[in-house]
Amino acid sequence: MTNITIYHNPDCGTSRNTLAMIRNNGIEPLVIEYLKTPPSRAELVALIAAIGKPVRDVMRNKNSLFEELDLDNPKWSDDELIDFMIANPILINRPIVVTPLGTRLCRPTETVLEILPQP
Repeated sequence: MTNITIYHNPDCGTSRNTLAMIRNNGIEPLVIEYLKTPPSRAELVALIAAIGKPVRDVMRNKNSLFEELDLDNPKWSDDELIDFMIANPILINRPIVVTPLGTRLCRPTETVLEILPQP
């Protein structure tokens, strides 16, 4: 069993590259395809807190749904934005990697190196 988890979208190049980088370090992580198995609200809140960035920074803003819902509008609270991400997991930016050394939104891919154990 691994102690590294990646919230992964196999259709995303950055996510695929991050997964490959983890595997190239000799680690087989727990892969959660979050579009098929989204995190619970509590899990998402915990991930965002562990990342240490504002909720808006963990949202995928480069898709039509983000624009359609006007999610760039400052009227939305963090709780409301999290509700949108729970209802529409495609709005969760990826990949998110959790290791004993920390949790990161790995954009760019090389960010994962900050939290991988030394090979």
